[in-house]
Amino acid sequence: MTGDVLRAHSTRRAKTLRDTQRTPLLQRPGMAKAMAPWLVGVVFLAIWQGWCVLFKVPSYLVPAPSAILGQLIQDAPLLFGSLLETLKITLLAFALATVLGVIIALLFVQSPLIEASLFPYAILLQVTPVVAIAPLIIIWVKDMTAALVLCATLVALFPIISNTALGLRSVNPGLINLFRINHATRWQTLVRLRIPSALPYFFGGLRISSGLSLIGAVVAEFVAGTGGSGAGLAYQILQAGFQLNIPRLFAALLLITVTGVVLFGITVWVSRIGLRGWHDSQL
Repeated sequence: MTGDVLRAHSTRRAKTLRDTQRTPLLQRPGMAKAMAPWLVGVVFLAIWQGWCVLFKVPSYLVPAPSAILGQLIQDAPLLFGSLLETLKITLLAFALATVLGVIIALLFVQSPLIEASLFPYAILLQVTPVVAIAPLIIIWVKDMTAALVLCATLVALFPIISNTALGLRSVNPGLINLFRINHATRWQTLVRLRIPSALPYFFGGLRISSGLSLIGAVVAEFVAGTGGSGAGLAYQILQAGFQLNIPRLFAALLLITVTGVVLFGITVWVSRIGLRGWHDSQL
């Protein structure tokens, strides 16, 4: 019986493989969906390039994609060095926001009184524009790197707190009662029930926070750059604007955009690894 089952499974697998090989590339499952964004991007860049060439648009107004790429290659040492500085601030802020956000969320879920007392202040930090408080933080904190990390952390913190706290509370009441019937301690309930239930929400917060940490780092660098200090991409954007070097400005923007997409992709990949094999979203 076992041999028959294995042979049937092998036959179905071989048939599926043959069908896949016969199917045209663009008609294969998922291939069209994966190619569609790239196709839209290529069409957009082609229209942009043609418009700039056809109407002879000056590069100090709107540079052509070819001019941006040429400037990126020409200024690669400068721009990629600045990218490393911005990425350092972003990753430090992201890590700090993740640790603080999880700790605060765990604190909230332990006591409704603590959550009611502190959650409004978390909202206050979220709705306060970082560009308004960044100059004060840069004045108060003498170390520039620490000041920039603190500014970016304030921007990235709230999604971690909100999503993780929501996940820790979104537990099946029946499972909670089951743990109580079996005399589980609060620690056992937290580790074996609440935290696994909160992981999808936590990973959702990570996706949002990764982009916000980059935004916070760039905004903080803008504020620091206006004061005459800084070496990140935001500072290069400011200098390029002052010098009317618009291709370099667009090249720096391109690096920031690509960095944000890469960070988002990494958090999506980590989410899939963490939820694979047991959560409905990855089955």
